[in-house]
Amino acid sequence: MKLKKHLNSRIIFVSLYVFAFIAYIIYGLQPARAVNYDISATLNIPSIDLIADVTALELKNGKLDTPDTIVGSYSRHNNKTLLIGHSTTVFNRLNEVHLGDELEYNNSVYHVVTIDLVPKPDISMTSLLKFEKKDTLILMTCAGELLDGNDATHRLIIKAVKG
Repeated sequence: MKLKKHLNSRIIFVSLYVFAFIAYIIYGLQPARAVNYDISATLNIPSIDLIADVTALELKNGKLDTPDTIVGSYSRHNNKTLLIGHSTTVFNRLNEVHLGDELEYNNSVYHVVTIDLVPKPDISMTSLLKFEKKDTLILMTCAGELLDGNDATHRLIIKAVKG
């Protein structure tokens, strides 16, 4: 009788284990669900083999939430766009861009005119987003030493103008 009771317990345990394993295979190994962004444009930087989807961002409580794996765009003026992305994903090779490199955004060609590494506290978003006479892109990503919360001490800021 003891042997039969032991076997029943063992069968129940093995059955629960198999059920848990199957549930893990079905649900646990699924890729993380991606956020569905409304793709508004594409950014192409041939010099670093980057072709990335771009989604428009909205200012919320004075902040822009950077998408995890694509580029976010924000504009205050029709001819100037800020493009932001994470240095660990979509902009992981942005530091390899050089002066004069060509970018393609929203069916227009731009050329890199400045590349700056700016300490985070010294960044003025008002200045970055101010009106320009020429169509301008500002690309920005984290740089420098890593800080807590997926942040960094500096920002890599690249300015490109149309034409």
